[in-house]
Amino acid sequence: MSDEEQLAISTEQQRVFYTFNVSDFCQLHSLYIIEKRIHSGIVISTQDYSIGEQMRRVLKLMTTKSAENMENQLVFLSAYPEE
Repeated sequence: MSDEEQLAISTEQQRVFYTFNVSDFCQLHSLYIIEKRIHSGIVISTQDYSIGEQMRRVLKLMTTKSAENMENQLVFLSAYPEE
């Protein structure tokens, strides 16, 4: 599936989309904003983090932002460091 199809499906299912594909999803997010379209949120990470570190960062993100607050948001996982 294309990136746009994947984002559309996650939005239909009211799920935040998690990806390592920085450039394509930053562009897609910008397109959604310009076209006044809604998505359920995008979380972008690098593959530099271990799976455990990714999970801890995602859990930290989940304690600070509700699903409703993620709507049309593009969030970099690096903004949620481990403590």
